[in-house]
Amino acid sequence: MRVLAVDLGGTHATCAAVEGGRILASETVSLPESLPLAEALEGIAAPLGKLHACSSAEGIGFGFCGLVDPNRARITSTNGKYTDAVDVDLTQWAREEFGLPLRLENDARLALLGEWYAGAARGETDVVMFTLGTGIGGVAMMDGRLLRGKHQQAGVLGGHTPVTLTGRRCTCGGVGCAESEAAGWSLPLVAEAWPGFSTSALASGKIDFENVFACAAQGDEIARQILDHCLKVWGAAAVAAIHAFDPDLLVYGGGVMKSAAVILPYLQEYVRQNAWTPWGTVRIAAAQLGNDAALIGATPLFEQELPVVR
Repeated sequence: MRVLAVDLGGTHATCAAVEGGRILASETVSLPESLPLAEALEGIAAPLGKLHACSSAEGIGFGFCGLVDPNRARITSTNGKYTDAVDVDLTQWAREEFGLPLRLENDARLALLGEWYAGAARGETDVVMFTLGTGIGGVAMMDGRLLRGKHQQAGVLGGHTPVTLTGRRCTCGGVGCAESEAAGWSLPLVAEAWPGFSTSALASGKIDFENVFACAAQGDEIARQILDHCLKVWGAAAVAAIHAFDPDLLVYGGGVMKSAAVILPYLQEYVRQNAWTPWGTVRIAAAQLGNDAALIGATPLFEQELPVVR
């Protein structure tokens, strides 16, 4: 089946023509922050139309960076992004612009679908995937089906698992979430509040994960402590997901996985020591499809039993 795929993030959208596990062509469009969704759709209409003209696609699989209702193809919550999104009828947009049916899914779920279809989770039925980047995405699959729940929130809020009772306030409104303790957006806050931060090389450079890993590798004690803190947060979130969803496999993706050689062995050992799994040990693997995962997930999205909304 040949479909069009849209992976819409906070500052960019990637459009692609996809067939099976292959991306035939793609184009990424930069989007200004705080842009309304209606204007973002105007920005992607031309590249998506060009891909459609060359591909003879049968539908559009749309991944969105927020909570969605796939049954109605409607966005339900955006956590501050695309504030007009809950009022936008994507089904109507797809029909009027391209004459195609549309399926909508949360972008993290779509990425897991892609990894399950053609990547690190191929052949698996029970998987949790975390994406470590600006935020922390989490999504679960059980018995070969994405976990959604009555309110479409089941399994998709892994980054908002509380890991401490006394942590900082998260963007979701909670306190001590994994994301507010060890994500790209919160890392500067964590680092600047760390005792002795002013003596670290981090104080004179950009505070991001690439720099934290580099400084820790060079022997910077404060960077090493902050890195250890982040690894423990990710480990706690992993154990919580294992206890909640009973997976055989945890898959990790996102920009922070440039340091997979450090992260994966740590998490595998953390899980071995702390997860209660008398049947054995949950395996941990790196995602294989990178930024293409959500795009490739558009194909199995159309193969599921969920009815296409026209």
